[in-house]
Amino acid sequence: MPAELADWPACTLDEAQLGDLELLTTGVLAPLGGFMDAADAASVAERGLLIDGTPWPVPVTLEVLADAIPAGARRVVLADPEGSPLALLSVAERRAVFEPGEPGDPARVRLAGPVTALREPEHGPFRQLRRRPEEVRGELSGGTVLAYATWRPLNKRHIGQLRHYAGQLNARLLLLPLVAGRADVVTRPEALVRAVLAARQHLPAGTLVIPVPLARRPAGPGADLRAQAIVAAAYGATHLLADASEVPGAAGSPAGAKNGTLVLPGVPIPVISAGEWAYDPRSEVWRPLALIEPGAEQGELTDSELGALLDSGAEVPGWFAPEGVTRELRRARPPRAGRGLAIFFTGLSGSGKSTIARGLAEALIERGDRTVSLLDGDQIRQLLSAGLTFSRADRDLNIARIGYVAAEVARHGGIAICAPIAPYAQARAVARKLVTEVGDFLLIYVSTPVEVCEARDRKGLYAKARAGQIKGFTGVSDPYEAPRDADLVLDTSAMTRDEAVSAVLKLLVTGGWLADAGDQPDGTPPPGTPAPVIRLGPTIRRL
Repeated sequence: MPAELADWPACTLDEAQLGDLELLTTGVLAPLGGFMDAADAASVAERGLLIDGTPWPVPVTLEVLADAIPAGARRVVLADPEGSPLALLSVAERRAVFEPGEPGDPARVRLAGPVTALREPEHGPFRQLRRRPEEVRGELSGGTVLAYATWRPLNKRHIGQLRHYAGQLNARLLLLPLVAGRADVVTRPEALVRAVLAARQHLPAGTLVIPVPLARRPAGPGADLRAQAIVAAAYGATHLLADASEVPGAAGSPAGAKNGTLVLPGVPIPVISAGEWAYDPRSEVWRPLALIEPGAEQGELTDSELGALLDSGAEVPGWFAPEGVTRELRRARPPRAGRGLAIFFTGLSGSGKSTIARGLAEALIERGDRTVSLLDGDQIRQLLSAGLTFSRADRDLNIARIGYVAAEVARHGGIAICAPIAPYAQARAVARKLVTEVGDFLLIYVSTPVEVCEARDRKGLYAKARAGQIKGFTGVSDPYEAPRDADLVLDTSAMTRDEAVSAVLKLLVTGGWLADAGDQPDGTPPPGTPAPVIRLGPTIRRL
């Protein structure tokens, strides 16, 4: 590595950026040798061509926080989350990003220029299956190769289509599970690869599985399809199979195309639209819809329907997926009653969130069917976040730390109950993202009015804040951003502690995270228990 490496500014890439960097440095995105400048990106978006006239279907750019890289930096070290330097970017262009983002988002810049690999990537699921494109091309050369790229586990419909079109083309199959970012249904990329490997047992001998770190493109499904075709061609594919639902949205494809072979602008191989298929219960096979007697067809389970079956522990129909694939689905997405969960209370100081959180923890401990960890605001401040101030940055860091610990509890099947103030929506979203990668997340807003919170104040904090003795106090001199994505809203000025705890328990039972055991040892609610004053958030309405 260059001796000057330690003196150059470094940038830690996120998962999608790490994926693009690996595709660039391993030659998957050849002839690109780095991240595009503004002229190339605009030309690709408008014409499907690089400035030099080379056909290319999707922009490949790099955006970073504006204050992360000094304005005059000419070289930037690109690192993974552990700080390992992976590549060197020679900065040829730096431009401000003007696309609108979320309110309060920090300024970002787009860096462009060639990249030079410093070391091989070391992290990522099933690294032993990730092969260089030239090696795979050499193995597949001389014949027809049909590729299928996916963020979704394969079911019997996919298997039937792959066998059908591979037979028509006399082609070898190349499966490309896409492992940068969230996978459909199973969430984690390693679970996606396991499910694809299980499906391979039902495909022709010689089918290759190559995990590829391709992330979803910001421009949507059409750009995703074009990027998948670039990757497939780099690994030696001569054709790409695409679900019919994805093809009409691809830029340049005929409107309403449902079947046939398409040539898309800038894409080096033809794309085959798989057409509309359904399950024929009379023949017990998947086949093109046109070959099934009208009214006899069985439609495919949607992702939400499949997710509901897995969440509840119900049986996945045998006509939908092979047993081996179903087994991997259940490993990746166990029933909610055994799945990790973070229950995240948010509200003003004095709103009652800590009281409800402690009551809920005690109720769950008494039940004994789930492992419970209570992460209360004051305890966290003394231990996990000791030394942090009450600045916006430190408050966000405090919530991120709580989210990280809650995610680790959820990863191992426990319930984490968190009760910080968490006044900012962006910080709460970070905690939600951390947890939902490994388990479930429920946001409970304790909406008790500030006047009631102030009247309850046993520590005198509100009085000190109004007297100017405490700066940046939430609800007085600092804002509280009321959540719009709460799964449950409680107002402790209109309900007791026990009523609030009962409302949360009802939410857990309704959602399937707890068995319906009632509030009494015999399973019946206490006599005379009034209905709690609650508002159900959008998630509960869906449930």
